Amino acid sequence: MNVCIIGAGYVGLTTAAVLAKIGHTVHCIDENEQKIAALQRGEIPIYEPRLAELFTDHQSRLFFHHDGRKHIQEADVIFICVGTPPDVKGKPDVSYVNRAIDMLIPHVNDHQTLVMKSTVPIGTNERIYERLKNEGKHVRVVSNPEFLREGSAIYDSFHPDRIVIGLRDDDDRSLSIMQTLYAGIHAPYVVTSLSGAEMIKYAANAFLATKISFINEMARLCDTYGVDVVDVAKGIGLDGRIGPHFLQAGIGYGGSCFPKDVTALIQMAYEQMVRPYMLEATKAVNDTQINWYVQKMKRTLGELAGRRIAVLGIAFKPNTDDIRESPAVLLITKLHAHGADVIAHDPKATLPLDVAVKQAKTIDEAVKKADALIVATDWDAYKQLNWEEVKRMMNGNAVIDGRNSLPREAIINAGLHYIGVGRR
Repeated sequence: MNVCIIGAGYVGLTTAAVLAKIGHTVHCIDENEQKIAALQRGEIPIYEPRLAELFTDHQSRLFFHHDGRKHIQEADVIFICVGTPPDVKGKPDVSYVNRAIDMLIPHVNDHQTLVMKSTVPIGTNERIYERLKNEGKHVRVVSNPEFLREGSAIYDSFHPDRIVIGLRDDDDRSLSIMQTLYAGIHAPYVVTSLSGAEMIKYAANAFLATKISFINEMARLCDTYGVDVVDVAKGIGLDGRIGPHFLQAGIGYGGSCFPKDVTALIQMAYEQMVRPYMLEATKAVNDTQINWYVQKMKRTLGELAGRRIAVLGIAFKPNTDDIRESPAVLLITKLHAHGADVIAHDPKATLPLDVAVKQAKTIDEAVKKADALIVATDWDAYKQLNWEEVKRMMNGNAVIDGRNSLPREAIINAGLHYIGVGRR
């Protein structure tokens, strides 16, 4: 099939690479001329494992354009993969979606299928359909949300838990078109309404965020009662009704999805005069997790001012360079505000320009002469450190495991003081 993708961001580029591997011809369009020029040179603007290899292996079917009118007209399927960042009130800003529709209207035709990948408020796809119809464009509209995890997006694309397809009741063609598009990817299909698919996306992210906030709140209780939250997570996670995933206590969730989607769903509930108590609690726990942990560090380490603290991790999770809503960045900022001499490190991510903290080029540079070491992002390189060597390089002996991912016994045996999240 001939596919056109609007938006060359994280979702757009991942979708483009996957569809090209399946065998489709993909034309990716973005209004950012510099980004398109870089992609045409073979430069990938984001870090995602296996993405660059897919682009290289299937470059004969992957094309990038700033002006894509011709390719819009010739496409069988058009994907919208643009951002929907939160506005000042936390509501999704759909201006990029609206601009994409403005750009598409003069060029689309009645034989095409428009697929929404962007996370949009409930009712958005229905409104898009009506707008196209009013413009004399009888284009089929499909809601097909993505459920990709940054750091494993390529694997998730080829091994999804489910494929959600939202359709209008009078659409009898789009399901077979989407099944042809995803031929070779085996997963159960969930077929629902346009609004149903939109809600599934928000509900999924909100539930996963809730699990994280739940275990973080349990970690706070575990600290007060001298209980190990890792044992608690294992004990409840083996219950098939609960499951083990997203039960790792830490400094909180971040990234481009969970924070904005929880907030967006709260705002959508308010608009319908519904009080979302559970979502409010999920957000409240996450919003206070860093402060709670900084206070715990102060109780353990004493005054933070003047202390040299190495923070390992800047990205919001490992295997990505994404720092959007990163708890690691927030932790670095808070420690700096308390007067600590912070030096940060990350294998892929870079500190924002407005964070006046030094970023080390190597782990050794960050750790050397540190009074305390904090692992804020659980990269494999940090979990596999030689802790005897770390002990020799540090001035102090405090190792703070902000992700409960480090080998506690090895750290203690090296003569270091281990501090986890809810770890007794």
